Amino acid sequence: MGPGFVAADEWHSGGMVTRVAVVGGGITGLSAAWELVGSRSAAEGPELAVTVLEGSPVVGGKLRLDTVAGSLLDVGAESVLARRPEAMTLIAELGLGDRTVHPAPVSASVISRGRRWPLPKATLMGVPSDLDSVRGLLTDAEVSRLAAEALTPPIHGDVAVGAFVEDRLGAAVTDKLVEPLLAGVYAGHARHLSLEMSVPALHGAAREGRSLLETARAAAAAAADGPAAGTPVFASLRGGLGSLPSVLRSLLADRGAEVLTGRAVRQVRRTSSEYLVTSGPTTEQVERPFDAVVLATPAAPAARLLRGAAPAAAALLATVESASMAIITLALDGPVDALAGSSGFLVPPTEPLTIKASTFSSVKWPWLRERDPDRTFLRASMGRHREEATLQQSDEALVGIALRDLATVVGALPAPVGAHVQRWGGGLPQYAVGHRELVARARAALPPGLVVGGAAYDGVGIPACIGSGRAAARAVLTRLPGHRARLRG
Repeated sequence: MGPGFVAADEWHSGGMVTRVAVVGGGITGLSAAWELVGSRSAAEGPELAVTVLEGSPVVGGKLRLDTVAGSLLDVGAESVLARRPEAMTLIAELGLGDRTVHPAPVSASVISRGRRWPLPKATLMGVPSDLDSVRGLLTDAEVSRLAAEALTPPIHGDVAVGAFVEDRLGAAVTDKLVEPLLAGVYAGHARHLSLEMSVPALHGAAREGRSLLETARAAAAAAADGPAAGTPVFASLRGGLGSLPSVLRSLLADRGAEVLTGRAVRQVRRTSSEYLVTSGPTTEQVERPFDAVVLATPAAPAARLLRGAAPAAAALLATVESASMAIITLALDGPVDALAGSSGFLVPPTEPLTIKASTFSSVKWPWLRERDPDRTFLRASMGRHREEATLQQSDEALVGIALRDLATVVGALPAPVGAHVQRWGGGLPQYAVGHRELVARARAALPPGLVVGGAAYDGVGIPACIGSGRAAARAVLTRLPGHRARLRG
């Protein structure tokens, strides 16, 4: 034991207390902790002690607020998919329903051949349900190729999204529609991403040899006539989605959970009866015993922490790659006519631009425009998988690149009165072909009482991460004596 190391027995609570560590204080870990503390009132049983260990100074992970030109703004994820239940359910449970907001009814666009085209509506991750909606964005020849879908035999297993769509509908659909949409989710490349994980509905069609165009039309019809018809697709919170973690942390503390920041976890060891978790700065490491551990970290740190307790799972997770990206937020003085009527644009990789998307935040979010009527905020994102060289420049250089690309698309903009660069190193996991099977094998190789959750496993969106964290918590409870009855339906 080195200097500053605290022995485990200083922390041992003993008795009937079941101790659960949640490693990682992003939205997955916080959701796992919320599920665990919520189980306390579900049934009688042993007392549950929940500790969240987060390495950074704040909780929230990719949900973060920061100050730009004197205003607090989202510099990470800014919205959730409202038609998935997990995020909206959590928001309601936290008593934040009255702060829920939705985007303005303005459309986005896609860049093609140097100009903006309306983003086609009712596509299935870029596969159009209406061929006329993509004319202009695609050339007449490309639309003709799309219309003449080349049906292929049913597939077995997994394939890459981009390659499969290209074989069926032509390269232009992959390059100009699928690529920019998937890049906004994964910061990856469609020809390397898993169809099974990234677009399950298209994977189902592929397995059965069905038409992708018919599948997209059926999905559009279901969306138009289903229970969610007419409801907003996306949602956020007044004041920014990044305000969610602090509310969640406060309510966790009210329910008796321990949430510790600046406590990077350095080792997880398994003994015959418990897990020993070492955390903290190198000069003040603390080892604490727990009965169960939820690892809510990206794949790479999870792999490092699992080397001793679950080496087979660690080896599998170490193969999961990730993409780095940056979000550049700009503040401009007054309204900007060039941005009016649009929520932003997507950039296919075929275009000679560095940014991959831009959001006109003050147009997209009415609450932001109401709060700061004398400012226009917008943001641009850059960085794709295996293209990290773009980000190896100063913040000032990235701001300059964003401004030049924006000027190319929308025309000259006023000089910004404020700018902020948020770098997300290794922030987005890449679902390579076969990813679902890899995750299943990794989970099967974990010992009892040790579970994983987060974007690397079950989906990268905020609702998926919330669902993954809560599912991980329930999985832990099913393995702990006396807690099975606590599970909520």
